[in-house]
Amino acid sequence: MNVTTFLDNQKCWYEHVSHQPTYSAQRMAGQLHVPGHEVAKTVLLRVQPKREYVVAVLPANMTIDLNRAKDLLDTKRLELATEPEIATFCTDCEFGTLPPFGSRYGLKTLVDSSLAEDEVILFEGNTHHDAIRMRFDDFRRLEEPVVASFAVSECE
Repeated sequence: MNVTTFLDNQKCWYEHVSHQPTYSAQRMAGQLHVPGHEVAKTVLLRVQPKREYVVAVLPANMTIDLNRAKDLLDTKRLELATEPEIATFCTDCEFGTLPPFGSRYGLKTLVDSSLAEDEVILFEGNTHHDAIRMRFDDFRRLEEPVVASFAVSECE
């Protein structure tokens, strides 16, 4: 799924922002001079033992509390997926990139509730040098994610 084509087809407002390649959402935030809490990073989670996958979207300056996420997903074991696993879903993206639209890949999407407080979110597109800025309300309408609290500050 090409993110900009998808958003064009959905007639959503968005801005495409090109930047030097970055390999983490926090680095992208720094390069674009945007606070980390306004940048959404996308992580693929592996739900065990079912070996199902879930897309988790959270602020760049936070990390997943796996215990909270396990409770949300009603599972006993949850792990971060590997980049090769991401690549099996995102064949249309550069290796290691995962857009926050899990539903486009047949996956459930979780969004941390702190992002729902932002009017606009910024996230990586299909490459390490493309970012997309769009209204959170439009993202919520298109994706219909589960919005819940599962992220904590990286220093907690």
